[in-house]
Parts: sequence; structure tokens; C-alpha cells
Amino acid sequence: MTVISVIIGSVRQGRFAEKPARWILDHLKKREGIDARLLDLEAFPMPFFDAPIPPAMPGRPAYEDDVVKRWTEAIAASDGFIIVSPEYNHGPSAVLKNAIDWVYPEWSRKAVTFVGYGSVGGARAIEQLREIAIEIQLAPIRSAIHVPAAAIYAHFQGQDVTAHLAELDAAAGQTIDDLLWWTNALKTARER
Repeated sequence: MTVISVIIGSVRQGRFAEKPARWILDHLKKREGIDARLLDLEAFPMPFFDAPIPPAMPGRPAYEDDVVKRWTEAIAASDGFIIVSPEYNHGPSAVLKNAIDWVYPEWSRKAVTFVGYGSVGGARAIEQLREIAIEIQLAPIRSAIHVPAAAIYAHFQGQDVTAHLAELDAAAGQTIDDLLWWTNALKTARER
């Protein structure tokens, strides 16, 4: 079974992130052989990264914080990722960047894609996340999903966003196809 985790990268009050996260999770659940999991950063209230030794350092001591331990275990148990990210001031949220920074070897050599929202569909946040992904040895795929601003406006006006997300169903299918191809290729290579 291949484990794909959808990460909700916002903890903001009244957040929009949960809607596209559950939408893409539903797409994943329709795939054979996929264990689709939701990792909501609200459930992982980690402190800001302050460890004396970076996670990439060989022989670093085990994490002491129970939430960080749970987060690291969830990342280790995943074969690939879809990160749902807002765009705040041309970048990803601080809580998402912090969650990424707590982990290193558990990310390595796994595929990732993104669902972005915000100004220009979260494109600038996704570009930054791709650079971060490369540094932690994640393999960001080319395909991503950019939620149009109309969906966010509808959300903040208390309207249903289902129709806006449904317009992205074809893009979701192609993005998941690409993610699964890379996830399976990398999983095969890791198992060797």
C-alpha cells in the first residue's frame, strides 16, 4: 500500500485550506492501492524550531517534544505528499515552514506536489516550497493545483466552494497521476 499524506498548511481561524485539502483527499481515496491520510497542522501544534542540532545532522538526539515526535512519525510513514498551502506575503505560512523544518531524513527521496491558494493561485508560495523541498531531498513534481481567487472570495463570503473546486477536477487527476508515478518510482528505489 502506498501512503500519500495531504498536509493542511494553515491553522488560521476561518481558514480556507481545509476545503481544498478534503477535496484532494477525496480524489486520492478513489485510487486503488492508496492509503490517503490527512495531516492537519492544527493537530500538530509544534513549538517554533529551536533544537540545538539541525534535523539533518547525523546522530542528532531523539526529539523530546511529543508533538514533534508524532509529526516526524507521520512524515516517516508517508511515501508521498500533497501540501495545501496558502500564500501569505508571496510565501508559505510560517506554521507550514516550521513543520517542514522540524524534519529532515524522514522527507528524503519522496515525491511532493502542492495545492496553492491566494494571490495568483498560491504560485509564489509554491515556488518557494519547491526550493525548500529540494533542500530537504523531497522531489517536487512539475504539476500542481492553483485554486482561483473566486473560490477564496466565495469562502470568505460564506458561500459553498464545491463548484469552484470541481472546475479543477481534471487538473487534480493529472497531478495525482504524476505524483503517484514519481512516488512509486522513488519508493521502488528506496526499497532497493
